[in-house]
Formats: sequence, structure tokens, C-alpha cells
Amino acid sequence: MIDPSSIGDLSGTVAISDNQQRIQEMGVPWNLIYTAGDRLCHQQSDRSLFINGNQLPFCSRCTAIFFGITLGIGVLVVYLIPLNEKFLFVLLFGLTPIGIDGVGQLLGFWESTNFIRVITGILAGVVCGLALGMIYDECREIFKKRKKDDASS
Repeated sequence: MIDPSSIGDLSGTVAISDNQQRIQEMGVPWNLIYTAGDRLCHQQSDRSLFINGNQLPFCSRCTAIFFGITLGIGVLVVYLIPLNEKFLFVLLFGLTPIGIDGVGQLLGFWESTNFIRVITGILAGVVCGLALGMIYDECREIFKKRKKDDASS
């Protein structure tokens, strides 16, 4: 368990272990999760969510993307979505807001809020989760067909 308000500002740079010394002091599994966050996310505190006074290991956008991917894959457990032009439109529609927000912020047109980061992250994550699930299903069908063809020859 992590003590309340024990993890403060983790701001850093993507692909660099900025907080490794602090993270090594954490117990398992937290040190593993925060190490992933340290290497994969900028972790800027003003762009991150806090629970119990502790900064989460990933920024609000990354957290929302991971949550959205989980939701998207979960939808495919219940529903079968056909791979067609409509899905490609949904995919583009789901990725456009995060692209606009990210590029607009990068170019200095605006500073996005955590609320917007979470909304665009969930939307992008859901369509990516759907795409990943559909890719998995397609690969499974291809391997199943090959196995069937090999057995009949």
C-alpha cells in the first residue's frame, strides 16, 4: 500500500527514468507500475490525476487511453463488430479529437485541461481497443483456417 500524499511531482521526460531512485523505494507491484509510467509517460503533475494525494503513474491522457483500450476490448467480448467502411469511419472519428487536441496544444494554440485529455484519451483508447480486438479475431480465424486446411491436405 502507498501512504497518502507520499508520491508528489513525478514530472519528467518520456523514455528517460527520471524518478528511478524514488520508485525503487516503493514496494511491489507499485515499483513495477511506476517504472513503466516513468519510462512511457512524461508524468507532468499538472497533466496527471491524483488519488489519495498521490500522483498516478501515467498522465491523465495515458491513463484514459489504457482505460479506453480495456473498454474497447471488453465490448468485443459481448458484441461482434464487422470490419467494414463504417468501422474505419468510427476509427477515424475516434482518433480525430485526440489528434486535434494534441497538435493544438503542441503548437501552442491552447493548453488542454485534464477533463479534455481524459475524454479524448478514452475515445481514442476505445477505438484502438476495438481495432486490437478485431485484429486478434482476424488472426485467430486465419490460423484456424490454416490449421483446418493443413489437416485436410
